[in-house]
Amino acid sequence: MTIITLPLSLPCSNPFISLSSYPKRIRFNPQSSSQFSPITSSPSPPSLPKTGVIVIGAGLAGLAAATHLNSKNIPFLLLEASDAIGGRVRTDIVDGFRLDRGFQIFITAYPEAKKLLDYQSLNLQKFYSGARIFYDGQFHTVADPLRHFLDSARSLANPIGSLVDKLLIGSTRIGVLTRSDEDILSAEEVPTIELLKKLGFSDSIIGRFFRPFFGGIFFDRELQTTSRLFDFIFKCLALGDNTIPANGISAIPEQLAARLPSGSVLLNSKAVSVEIDGFVLPSVRLQSGEVLTSELGVIVAVEEPVAAQLLAGRNGPVPKKPARSTVCIYFSANRDEIPVSDRVLFLNGSGKGIVNNMFFATNVAPSYGPPDKALISVSLIGLFEGETDDELANKVVQELSGWFGERVVREWKYLRTYRVGFAQPNQCPPTDLSKNPRIESGLYVCGDYLTSATFDGALVSGRRAAECLLKDRALTPP
Repeated sequence: MTIITLPLSLPCSNPFISLSSYPKRIRFNPQSSSQFSPITSSPSPPSLPKTGVIVIGAGLAGLAAATHLNSKNIPFLLLEASDAIGGRVRTDIVDGFRLDRGFQIFITAYPEAKKLLDYQSLNLQKFYSGARIFYDGQFHTVADPLRHFLDSARSLANPIGSLVDKLLIGSTRIGVLTRSDEDILSAEEVPTIELLKKLGFSDSIIGRFFRPFFGGIFFDRELQTTSRLFDFIFKCLALGDNTIPANGISAIPEQLAARLPSGSVLLNSKAVSVEIDGFVLPSVRLQSGEVLTSELGVIVAVEEPVAAQLLAGRNGPVPKKPARSTVCIYFSANRDEIPVSDRVLFLNGSGKGIVNNMFFATNVAPSYGPPDKALISVSLIGLFEGETDDELANKVVQELSGWFGERVVREWKYLRTYRVGFAQPNQCPPTDLSKNPRIESGLYVCGDYLTSATFDGALVSGRRAAECLLKDRALTPP
């Protein structure tokens, strides 16, 4: 067994963190990724004693925790078990196409994201503010009346919902906009389906619009997800745009990682246990056998089921509800042969078939494919474990042939299937969206299962875990 102690470089304003035993202090000097890469492939023995904090998991939550620590000049090491950062927020390049690992849309009104991210550098590509719904053999438009007034006016008589339903959408929008995020995320809760019925929405608009639209966001067509999350997302949608970054959804974690200090992120470094015992410094054992030691604490920033295994016996998270799952299937086609050019999300409002939603990704972001090719993204809810990738792809082609015509869809070329077992934590009531990240002194957790199951929730949870660690250390005498 090799024991690795990580370098301490902590010029910190906190007077209660004792570093007097170290002969030398070295200030972190974060560099842009164009000069120094923060990422290395595996640990190597350094020359100085210990680091401040070890963060396990380089998804959005772990990156947010590392970002906050770095802003306070707290040294850290960010461990990632896989070959790249991002966690569930990953993009693969396949035959010149950018394939996000599952259907993921970034809403620009996320409050924490606005503080952390440079939207201009992400080059966010906007969706149409609404959706096109397949029902009764044809498409019907639902549009945001403040952004697409004429489209909204034309849709008043369509069969997706009654005039009363469409007025109710407006009043629901006003209702969430008058409430703070804190109030929304701590309000009394019911399943979303119960909230919609209580507000007076008809069965037709619930089945034809809310189930496929919010079901696709929550990966929950039954709409059992908490009304707190519905209200938060509804507010964000009212204030912002649905987008994807031009370079793929992975551009979001990549931007955060690029700001971290050189060598602070280790890939292919899987943690298998965390040791915190009385006055012994916290340590993390890797699958490779190395043991990394921390002076200030450990933040576990992995998915809830993985965190439960890693922290078994330490009062860590215990998943009580089955995770939300999804399958995303990609196809390509000649760009001049696709049936529409709109930047719109298509929803299945028919109540039949396996497709929940789909869109032509290169219509929204042309950079998602080669200049002459189109990329089609199709999303299903659930894992469909009893069916092979080929069987699912064939079913999707058959189903979408009824949407766009058999002659068109039969020409699509299958690219890849992603089965995402843990797409989101299950956030059916009862929920606590402000869970304490502290497991014990020196050990903290973060992830979207502690807050809201959104990009924003993951970022918030990472910051909260780092803040909690620093607060604990500020209250501990040297």
